[in-house]
Amino acid sequence: MPIADSVVLGERVQIFHPQLVNLYGCHIGDDTKIGAFVEIQKGAVVGARCKVSSHSFLCEGVTLEDEVFVGHGVMFTNDKVPRATAGGALQTEADWQVVPTRVCRGASIGSGAAIICGVTIGEDAVIGAGAVVTKDVPAGKTVAGVPARVLARTSAES
Repeated sequence: MPIADSVVLGERVQIFHPQLVNLYGCHIGDDTKIGAFVEIQKGAVVGARCKVSSHSFLCEGVTLEDEVFVGHGVMFTNDKVPRATAGGALQTEADWQVVPTRVCRGASIGSGAAIICGVTIGEDAVIGAGAVVTKDVPAGKTVAGVPARVLARTSAES
């Protein structure tokens, strides 16, 4: 089953192609829309009135607050030093710790962005398409680039 019994779905959640998603152990808030080819792992939380566009990946440790937009093909990470093995054997969950990421209310993440674990994206912030977010994004700011940087500062910040 692409949508596991362990998923908690809020009211009026729309999953347009339920046979084309992989959701397990996550929580999806009321009135949220999930596109095709989306994976949301255990322990991830998606708030109310969010939109997660197709081909996006939300791993364990990711929290989207209410009214967050995630564009197509957005990737989150949850391990700062990923490795396949530990001591010559394949890693297990006991070999690493999840590094959480938080996306605050009303933030928008453009298509193709990569969000490196451990950051907070502030309320109403905008992440440009294709950006690589490696540090916290202040509320209300727009960032773009690799690595992502604030596009402009207001005169009050100079």
